[in-house]
Amino acid sequence: MTQHHGHDHGSERPVVADASVRLARVSDAPAVGVVQAALWTGAYAGSVPADVLAGFQPPAFAAVWRESLTHPPSRAHRLLVGCAGEQVVAMAAVGPSADPDASEADAEVLVLGVHPGARRQGHGSRLLHAVADTVRGSNATVLRVWLPAGDHVLRGFLEAAGFGPDGAVRGREVGPEHMVSELRLSAAVTDPPQPGA
Repeated sequence: MTQHHGHDHGSERPVVADASVRLARVSDAPAVGVVQAALWTGAYAGSVPADVLAGFQPPAFAAVWRESLTHPPSRAHRLLVGCAGEQVVAMAAVGPSADPDASEADAEVLVLGVHPGARRQGHGSRLLHAVADTVRGSNATVLRVWLPAGDHVLRGFLEAAGFGPDGAVRGREVGPEHMVSELRLSAAVTDPPQPGA
């Protein structure tokens, strides 16, 4: 008799690895670097030169996250990871908003996304709920996200979860002497955001 090790190959339902969200550990830095490199390459493709895109390499991002996890910028900064089994496939960094119009009630998602190879499995929704819980725990009532104006995938996900443009726009330097237009979306976090489709 053949053992399937927990996988029912005769079932019509696909087998999905255990999914979870947790606080990141320093040892997660390399995996987080892989996720962020994939996110930034996708988000900025077509809006920055090829040599800038080529610089979005996992080891460079991993080094920054290793330092940030070892020495957090503040007690309010958190890095959450979404996992499929033990594998990190999604990330969300959150902290106080540094925008000129921010108050102590405003939190900001600094990075948010799911690796392209793990999308449409619920990781983004779980991560966004965990972010909302995290910022509510710090008494924030508004959650803000800056994103590239051309990142329609992330914008669609966030708008489906209850975020909307609040009118703020800015230029962000991405690579040497190259600016990208960004817009800001906001949502109230007094109630949990609704998961996207």
